[in-house]
Amino acid sequence: MSKGIYVATLEPNSGKSVVVLGLMRMLLGKTAKVGYFRPIIEDPEEGEMDNHIKTVISHFEIDLNYKKTYAYTRNEVLDLYNQGKSGDVIDHIIKKYKYLEERFDIVLVEGTDFSHENSSIELDLNILISKNLSLPVIIVMQGDKKDLKELVESAQLSHDTFKQSVDVLSIMTNKVNEENIPKLKSLLQDRIGNGTDITVIPKIHSLANPTVKEVLKLLEGQVLFGKDMLNNPVENFGVGTMQLRNYLTHLKEGSLVITAGDRADIILGALQANISKNYPKISGIVLTGGLIPETPILRLIEGLSSVVPIISVNAGTYNATNSIGKIKSKIYAENIEKITTSIATFEKHVDTEKLANDLITFKSEIFTPRMFQYNLLQRALKNKKHIVLPEGYDERVLRAAARLIDAHVVDLTLIGEEDKIRERIEKHDIPLNLEEVNVVSPTKSPHFEDYVSTFYELRKHKNVNMDMARDAMSDVSYFGTMMIYKGHADGMVSGAVNTTQHTLRPALQFIKTKPGVNIVSSVFFMCLEDRVSIFGDCAINPNPNAEQLAEIAISSAQTALNFGVEPKVAMLSYSSGSSGKGEHVDKVREATEIAKAKAPELKIEGPIQYDAAVDMRIGKSKLPDSEVAGQASVLIFPDLNTGNNTYKAVQRETGALAIGPMLQGLNKPVNDLSRGCTADDIYSTVIITAIQAQDL
Repeated sequence: MSKGIYVATLEPNSGKSVVVLGLMRMLLGKTAKVGYFRPIIEDPEEGEMDNHIKTVISHFEIDLNYKKTYAYTRNEVLDLYNQGKSGDVIDHIIKKYKYLEERFDIVLVEGTDFSHENSSIELDLNILISKNLSLPVIIVMQGDKKDLKELVESAQLSHDTFKQSVDVLSIMTNKVNEENIPKLKSLLQDRIGNGTDITVIPKIHSLANPTVKEVLKLLEGQVLFGKDMLNNPVENFGVGTMQLRNYLTHLKEGSLVITAGDRADIILGALQANISKNYPKISGIVLTGGLIPETPILRLIEGLSSVVPIISVNAGTYNATNSIGKIKSKIYAENIEKITTSIATFEKHVDTEKLANDLITFKSEIFTPRMFQYNLLQRALKNKKHIVLPEGYDERVLRAAARLIDAHVVDLTLIGEEDKIRERIEKHDIPLNLEEVNVVSPTKSPHFEDYVSTFYELRKHKNVNMDMARDAMSDVSYFGTMMIYKGHADGMVSGAVNTTQHTLRPALQFIKTKPGVNIVSSVFFMCLEDRVSIFGDCAINPNPNAEQLAEIAISSAQTALNFGVEPKVAMLSYSSGSSGKGEHVDKVREATEIAKAKAPELKIEGPIQYDAAVDMRIGKSKLPDSEVAGQASVLIFPDLNTGNNTYKAVQRETGALAIGPMLQGLNKPVNDLSRGCTADDIYSTVIITAIQAQDL
């Protein structure tokens, strides 16, 4: 049984990084311990790590010493080959790989980069290494500089060459023009087929564009301004030598302005154009010739509200421009946007479920937070839902929206004035394309009057008149909730700015609770190191009675089941079993009996203390015959004070990821955020909301 996968290419700039990042994300979503290994790396600069290794182990937080992640540098291999010690090379690579194989469930092995001459030696080496490690191979090819016939012939040659020695699991052709994808895929399947997966990935221009940071490194420049924006992508570049009035007409979106350091007119004009609504945004400014603007100009720039990166380089304008034009962009650890785009591209175009099933022949007994999040994402992708975000002006909401759109996981509506939302996107440099999002202002919506009439009909028995209905529908929470009620959206996430009451009131007024449900409650998914536990209710009900507590337990168990967690319910108290007495423990005991009567199939224990619920040794000593003690997955707290404090204590002290709160009991999903939430919290909550909508 293979415990690894080898990613190989036959040419430079194939887009192999996209495949490696996507594979790593996929593997970590399926098993807990994934290793990473590069048999041969490029010779790094003194004191520097290999860029591929640094990107993978830092982004995915792989606990692996850098020296263990590779066997040789390129020059070390060439020296050994020249000494006739090729056998020693393979022996050492096998030894290094076997060390990782023993410590990880599966190891992702990345082949060489083909960034130098002697590609025939590299090809032979990649085949020899994969053969000696007994690993199936994924071949990555570049598709943007060949015609279809050449691509197909190259793919078949690659396949047949590797197939003589190893199993070829998949051929992934990257950077293909969109219009060629269907035909190329058909040609490759006809020519190769035979059980080898064929994947065609389109060219993503944002991945091909270098960043200002890459320009800075190539030209050995000095940063004058905008150090925090060096990851700005360079979509175009142009030299500013003409007069400003003429140069401004040549600016394009994402332009890198290249000009001599003494051209204050071009520098200041480009900066002003960047913040003007009448001109496109620029990515940065390169000042050539080693010239730095005079002090009054520097002071003027310092006082601007927004300054793109400005770097000074010693190269002349001509040489600098030529060098920038030859940059081959790379993905590096600090550029999170490129990493997330790479992963989203891979997941969109690769059948990850089939690939994972082909690779992973065992089921991990550990369920990590990363596995839980991956499963959530894959489930949401299978049936795309439409989620409305009423707080369209909040920076965190906009950053989460950008990630969600990039992952193609949901359709989104942002509520607010488009001009104001666009201003905030530009102010905070958020990579969100509003062309891919539905933006609506309540009073300007074509549905506004219909929503007003509907709300009036639903609430007139509460003495609501048309003016009151119109005021209500002007409110973003009411408008967003009405979108769900009318079927114009599937769910809503709010609360980054608004209070819980503001978010929930409209939902309770006309979304209402499911049949048979009398109380809306909440859960948090607590992603601990080796498991996911469900905590409820930690956000909504201050002091539920026994009947309500039982209903919270049953709802939480159903939520666990819906999200792939086997429900074993612990009704928490300060006492375990029948020993404790008092009003509070009696309430938990009564709630447990009610829940057992209403859901006799449910594994439930109560009252039980927290340690007895989650620690097998303590659980078995206190309740030896319990099916829940020591292995509870759903923990129900007796009141909000206990639940809210406990979830926050666990989150802070253990570093656990807390996803939620997720509301349960409503007819359609509406979820409330904490006002201290992060963009990551919003991202996760939207995905959970989409999954809730799938179950309706």
